[in-house]
Amino acid sequence: MQDFLGQAFCTLGEIVGSPGSRLEKPLTIGAFSLNSRTGKPMPAVSNGSGLWMESLRTTGLEASGGVPGKKCGTIILSAEELSNCRDVATMQFCANKLDKKDFFGKSDPFLVFYRSNEDGTFTICHKTEVMKNTLNPVWQTFSIPVRALCNGDYDRTIKVEVYDWDRDGSHDFIGEFTTSYRELARGQSQFNIYEVVNPKKKMKKKKYVNSGTVTLLSFAVESECTFLDYIKGGTQINFTVAIDFTASNGNPSQSTSLHYMSPYQLNAYALALTAVGEIIQHYDSDKMFPALGFGAKLPPDGRVSHEFPLNGNQENPSCCGIDGILEAYHRSLRTVQLYGPTNFAPVVTHVARNAAAVQDGSQYSVLLIITDGVISDMAQTKEAIVNAAKLPMSIIIVGVGQAEFDAMVELDGDDVRISSRGKLAERDIVQFVPFRDYVDRTGNHVLSMARLARDVLAEIPDQLVSYMKAQGIRPRPPPAAPTHSPSQSPARTPPASPLHTHI
Repeated sequence: MQDFLGQAFCTLGEIVGSPGSRLEKPLTIGAFSLNSRTGKPMPAVSNGSGLWMESLRTTGLEASGGVPGKKCGTIILSAEELSNCRDVATMQFCANKLDKKDFFGKSDPFLVFYRSNEDGTFTICHKTEVMKNTLNPVWQTFSIPVRALCNGDYDRTIKVEVYDWDRDGSHDFIGEFTTSYRELARGQSQFNIYEVVNPKKKMKKKKYVNSGTVTLLSFAVESECTFLDYIKGGTQINFTVAIDFTASNGNPSQSTSLHYMSPYQLNAYALALTAVGEIIQHYDSDKMFPALGFGAKLPPDGRVSHEFPLNGNQENPSCCGIDGILEAYHRSLRTVQLYGPTNFAPVVTHVARNAAAVQDGSQYSVLLIITDGVISDMAQTKEAIVNAAKLPMSIIIVGVGQAEFDAMVELDGDDVRISSRGKLAERDIVQFVPFRDYVDRTGNHVLSMARLARDVLAEIPDQLVSYMKAQGIRPRPPPAAPTHSPSQSPARTPPASPLHTHI
C-alpha cells in the first residue's frame, strides 16, 4: 500500500516558462477528502485549468503523516518535447523511363506523397513541383516534418503517386509505389529504387512490368529548433498591452459601454487581457508588463494621446502582473476622457523601439492591442508593422464590440502579406481575432476565454522561431539545474532523489 504524502498544482505554462523548463514546487496537503475505504487523506480534484501532481511514499520524499500545514517535501517537474515531433526529413527523388502521357510531347511528371491514417485512409502531406516534358525527371530537394510524413511511426506506410500534369487539372495517373520512413532512412541504395506500378494496366496486360522507376537520391534528418528550445535557453517574452480609449466605446459609466466596470463581471477588455495575459505571463520572469492607452484626452490640459501609460508614469509604464494592469486600466477610466481617433502606429512604434534595443535572441516582444473600432491611421500602421517585422516582435489584435474589422483582417496578413510603400513585411507578425466569436451566451467564460487565448497565441511560437531562424540565432543551452546544499535541503529528504515528472 502507498501512502499519500502531498500534492502540488500548477499550469504547464509555469513549467515551460521556468528556467530550463524545470519547476520546483512544495508538496502540501491542502484541501483533501478521506478515502472511504482506508480513512486516509486523498488529494483534491483539479479544476481542469492546470496540472496537479501527487507524491507517494515510494519516492523517498519527506513524509509528514498527512497532516495539513506541515512540510511534505518538494516535487520537481520538467517539460520536454518529443524528439520525433521536431525532426525534419530532407530528401530528393528522380525517375526513369516514366510512361509517356502527352500526345505531342512526353510527360510533365510530379509526385504526391500520402501519409496513412489509423483507419486505413490516406492524407496528402506533400506535392513536388512539376517537371515539364521529360520522362526522366529530377525533382528539387524538399523538406517535410517527420510527424507530417508518418506521425512518428517509422514503419507506417507512405504512399507515393506519380502524375502527369495537365493544364485543366485532370492530371493523368502514371502509377504508384509504397515505402516507409524506415526504408527512406536507409538513404540512396538498391532498397530505395521503386517500381512505379499502375494497377489497372497490370490487370489488363500480362506482359506489363511497370510504368517506370523512382529513385531516392538523398535523405537526411535534422532536428529543428523549436519555441521550447528558445524558452528553455532563457529567451524572455516581453508582454505589452495597449487599450483603446476612444469615445466609440461608449460612456464608461453606462452599462452599454464596452468599458463599463460592473461589480459582478469583467468587461470585454478585461476578459481579453486576462485570458491572454495569464498564459503569456509565465514566459516573463519579472512579471512587469508595460500597459499603454491610446485615443484619450489626458488631464490636466486635455491633450489627446495615443501612447500614454496607464499607471501615469511616463518613465516606467510597467505594471506588476496582470492584476496590476487591470488596476491601472480601471484607474485610467476614472481620470481620462475617451476621445479619438483610433491610431495604432504610436503603440506599435513604441514596442518596436524597445524590441530594436535587444536583438540577440534573449528577448522577444509581444504587443496585445485591444480595440473596438475602425483604425484611423491605416497607412502609418502598415508602415510601422512592416518596419517591425524585421525585429523580435509579434502583434496580437483583439477586436471587441460589433464593429466591422475588415482592416484588422488586412493587417493580419494571413492571405496577403502586408506591405507599405512597395515594401513587403519580412515576416507575418500580426494575429487578429474578433472577441465576439468567443463570447459564451450562457455567461460561462472559462472555456470560451481558454479558446480565445489558444487562438490568439497560436502563431506566437512560429513567429518567434521564424525571427530566430532568419537572424541565424541558435537557442542557448538550458541553465544548469540549481543544487541544494545540505543546510538548504528539507530534513530527511535525500537531495539526490527528487521526484521527476516529465510532461
